[in-house]
Amino acid sequence: MRQLGSWLARAGLGFVRACVVVVVSMLVPAVWTAAVALGIWWGAGNPWSWVAPVLLVCGGTLALSRPVCRMVRFLVARWTATVIPAGYWQARPVTRMSTGYWWNGFSYERTRRDALLDQKWRVRWKDPANWRDLRFTAIAPLTAGAVASLAPAGVALAVLGLGHPEPAARVVGTLGLVAAVASAPYAWRCVEPVAVRFLRPSPAMALADRVDELTAQRADATVAQAAEIRRIERDLHDGAQARLVGLGLSLATAEKLMETDPDQAKALMREARAGATASLTELRELVQGINPPVLNDRGLIDAVRALALDSPLEAAVSADLQLSLDPPIESALYFAIAELLTNAVKHAHANQARISITQDDTDTDIVIDVEDDGRGGAGLRADGGLAGLRRRLAVFDGALEITSPEGGPTRVRIMVPCESL
Repeated sequence: MRQLGSWLARAGLGFVRACVVVVVSMLVPAVWTAAVALGIWWGAGNPWSWVAPVLLVCGGTLALSRPVCRMVRFLVARWTATVIPAGYWQARPVTRMSTGYWWNGFSYERTRRDALLDQKWRVRWKDPANWRDLRFTAIAPLTAGAVASLAPAGVALAVLGLGHPEPAARVVGTLGLVAAVASAPYAWRCVEPVAVRFLRPSPAMALADRVDELTAQRADATVAQAAEIRRIERDLHDGAQARLVGLGLSLATAEKLMETDPDQAKALMREARAGATASLTELRELVQGINPPVLNDRGLIDAVRALALDSPLEAAVSADLQLSLDPPIESALYFAIAELLTNAVKHAHANQARISITQDDTDTDIVIDVEDDGRGGAGLRADGGLAGLRRRLAVFDGALEITSPEGGPTRVRIMVPCESL
């Protein structure tokens, strides 16, 4: 009895899913049928009777192809836990290059507005996934839609046949009911292999997406490098260079006063020594901002511990592993943690922070969690610091996840694959 109830429950659920598959897969053929009916109703004698059906077919197919494919992916993921990547072109951040032009992922434009407009139309009309979606809308009715229609078609035959007085009709209705009950738990399952086969991105599309991603990363790296060079030049010009020029003037004046006014010359020498000490301190800070010596000498974990000690937060660092990372990855992770701690102080007004450095379950990714007790509300904005941090980590195929509800706490997870772990 329990097995019968379980079978009926599966049959009922399968029947509902089969009906959903039929409706979704037959949306585009329904538009075609409506176009044919419109042409017949208009009449073949009118020389312009073909215009409206053609426009209806083309417009309806283009408008419905992507929503239908998205719905199929959603249903497959919800029913079978099989996630099918969409593979659609995504609008890249528009970046201003050091040459003054704007890069939108496809071309260089003189203004940001032109770059955004060009990007919008290229993403909409030149995405190869459009052809994949159109192909699926033509294949799905003949495969998944046809198989899924067995259950609702059997129910329709059962309703019509069993209500008819003729014995032959009753037999047909009984067979339809048996077919509906037998196929209901399985008829909808055909949508999964069809969707996986025809909706996943092709290798060429995946390669094109990777090329676009690397091109955007190159543009971001170029911008970041130019900004870093300008920062170094500004710090040298406004700080150490100005002090060294003053030091030279003080020494020249002291040299002239050495015989006529020794006391004044000694005072200038003391000022010059203080200026030299200050210049050395600024140069050390500048070098540390480029690449901290502790990072080269003691590695990432000890460098992060030193950073936590210098932070105004009560920062605790936990790491129970030994890392041997490439210097570019170490530097990127170190400055990412430093930026997150700075944000916690400056924007979140946090008092405490916790930094955890671990490996994932596969021992191929380094995972860094930075959590603070601030006010929360952090998010990714196109021109924000966290978005820039995510783009810089993407150069190493890294990822950044943010959980920051209003009121806190804020937790940021950094994941970077590394073969040397």
